[in-house]
Amino acid sequence: MTQSHNLGFPRIGEKRELKRSIEKYWKGLIGLAELRELAKDIRQNNFKKQAALGINIIPTGDFSYYDQTLDMSLLLGLIPPRFRALLEKSTPEDAVFTLARGASGVAACEMTKWFNTNYHYIVPEFDDVENFKLSGSKIFDETKEALALGLDAKPVLLGPLSYLHLGKYYLGENSHARKLTLLPSLLKAYVSILEKLDSMGLTWIQIDEPIFALDLEQVQKTAFVKTYVQLKAALKKSKLLVATYFNKLGDNKDTFLSLAADGLHLDASDPHSFSEVIALSRELPKEKTLSVGIVNGRNIWINDLSASQSLLQEVKENHGENLLIAPSCSLLHAPITLRHEAALEANLKSVMAFAEEKLSEVVLLSSALNGQDISSEKQANAAILEARAKDPSLHLSAVQDRLAALREKDFKRNSSFTTRRALQQKKMKLPLFPSTTVGSFPQTKEIRIARAKFRRKELSQQDYQNFLKKEIAHVIGKQEEVGLDVLVHGESERNDMVEYFADKLHGYRFTKNGWVQSYGTRCVKPPIIYGDVQRKFPMTVSWAEYAQSLTKKPVKGMLTAAVTMLQWSFVREDQTNKQTAFQIALALQDEVLDLEKSGIAVIQLDEPAIREGLPLRKSEWHDYLDWAVKSFLLSSSQVKDETQIQTHMCYSYFNDILDSIIALDADVILIESSRSKMKLLQPLGQINYPADIGPGVYDIHSPRVPSKEEIKQLLKKAIATIDKHKLWITPDCGLKTRSWDEAFSSLKNLQLAANELREEYA
Repeated sequence: MTQSHNLGFPRIGEKRELKRSIEKYWKGLIGLAELRELAKDIRQNNFKKQAALGINIIPTGDFSYYDQTLDMSLLLGLIPPRFRALLEKSTPEDAVFTLARGASGVAACEMTKWFNTNYHYIVPEFDDVENFKLSGSKIFDETKEALALGLDAKPVLLGPLSYLHLGKYYLGENSHARKLTLLPSLLKAYVSILEKLDSMGLTWIQIDEPIFALDLEQVQKTAFVKTYVQLKAALKKSKLLVATYFNKLGDNKDTFLSLAADGLHLDASDPHSFSEVIALSRELPKEKTLSVGIVNGRNIWINDLSASQSLLQEVKENHGENLLIAPSCSLLHAPITLRHEAALEANLKSVMAFAEEKLSEVVLLSSALNGQDISSEKQANAAILEARAKDPSLHLSAVQDRLAALREKDFKRNSSFTTRRALQQKKMKLPLFPSTTVGSFPQTKEIRIARAKFRRKELSQQDYQNFLKKEIAHVIGKQEEVGLDVLVHGESERNDMVEYFADKLHGYRFTKNGWVQSYGTRCVKPPIIYGDVQRKFPMTVSWAEYAQSLTKKPVKGMLTAAVTMLQWSFVREDQTNKQTAFQIALALQDEVLDLEKSGIAVIQLDEPAIREGLPLRKSEWHDYLDWAVKSFLLSSSQVKDETQIQTHMCYSYFNDILDSIIALDADVILIESSRSKMKLLQPLGQINYPADIGPGVYDIHSPRVPSKEEIKQLLKKAIATIDKHKLWITPDCGLKTRSWDEAFSSLKNLQLAANELREEYA
């Protein structure tokens, strides 16, 4: 019989219980025993929930206190040298937190995006690696918990080739050939892990190799074939399932099919991949299990049951009964349940599926392959999809007309950067190494309480605005005290950099508890793009005007740009992402021009997700980058030459899209650089990046306060790469998650470093 399984379940808890408990632990409000008990409760609830929904095979090892890639590093005994003495007597949990967040005098491990998602993973560091070895018991302990509940437990591990690909050397080049020199030692550790899991009486062990979604070099393909012969030989009782997701296999198909594994899982959630799935079902030997990821694990729309059943039936006719049905990928990227969304309008809720609902779809489709009649479910599903397609609120004629009227001039600045820079400098008279921040300041407990009271109508509109004005005045005053050159208003009125704007745009919808993990304890609640996007009214102008009235220094207008608004939302699937991005860009253009009219001289359009949205295959890059760049220009290019456009990017590798970053034609780019020790600047220096650059000089995701000397050392590395006249000084990202003590102390050291460098390089 066809069985259902899952690749991973969200670990934050239905009400973000894990986040809150970890943060209490960091503050010393609860002990380690209480944290461990809460974590165990979440894991066991997840196990039981999946079983109750009808999932036959339950994943283990998908729970993490911070990040699953970091967990894999610790399981393999990979600890960067700077942490080894610090962690000698540390608990496993504290080791995770220290590596991810850093410690006094010890910089945190680098963090970047997980493929083309908004999830961030901790990058494995391969310097000074002597031997990988099995270390710790996390995966084994959690698997025992599931077995004790009488479940068919399936441990999930990140595969060795993907692990090497995701890691990096911090000294020298990072070619695949160099990384693969670590493979023999790495495989010894993997074999030890598999042998120990094999002794536990498991039916399946899953190894994820998501890099099959990428363009693989021949040296990697060859390594894959040899690697899985060795890994399969380590198992005497358990069966090995190799999983890939996020994309079609393309020219990696033959390598994937040749792997020495008992089963192969592939992503079948995109109708464009159906032909590949059908072809693979014919080619895969009948004795091997085919796992079909038929339910989209990354978006929130319901499955088209008729289309999915038709595909699965054809796959069954080609391959036989040896099938597994699953979501396309881990459900880490989806909210947990719709059960807590009582306020959602009925027509919207009917077309949505979160993690629990997706698993119900998996079970239903699996049951259909086993002979269950689901005709009534398909009929109801088809009616919902048809009603959605005919919903008149999807389209706005004014938006469609505006898109149709776009011309080439709408995507170009008036003058060259050199001309603009001279006019902007004449207007603002900024010093060498001008200092600024990326945007947000600490979201204190008082701010959160006031916002909650306002939402509950316990605080009047006027009283709430007066409160926010006091916060803005406080932020401006603190920046004046530090001596920063270009100020921000602090964003105290904003709950989230995407949701805040989405709430003021036509076409968006919102959930109350649709949280997903972004990194560590940072959770986001992505809004839903339901229909055409249009600005309802000015979104930031009054706050920017008020902040500017408090100081003679320039205050930035702060906006989230179109691609990030798109990437960090759950997007509609009835039109192209390009169309949606252009709609958002036009709404932002209206805001940019209103900010300029109100006297704001600097406008920052944050685009941290532009690299994240890059397709996984290079053959698809050109089209994406073309419309992504144009969406930024559509928002920003109609301002006067005297108005400075800044942008911010973070936690991605940008080397391969430098031409597109230049094409954004921003006057200043603020870019995360501290965790990489300014290495992200090297390619920008090599191409003589034409505009100004603000490399982040300290990591805001770590609670440590950087010293003045540490910041100066990083800046001197930047000066060695970038013309000093083009350099700005800034933190890596917004300061929203930091305390005021941390933020103020760090910014004072930042400004002291800037002042001393001005004297030195004057």
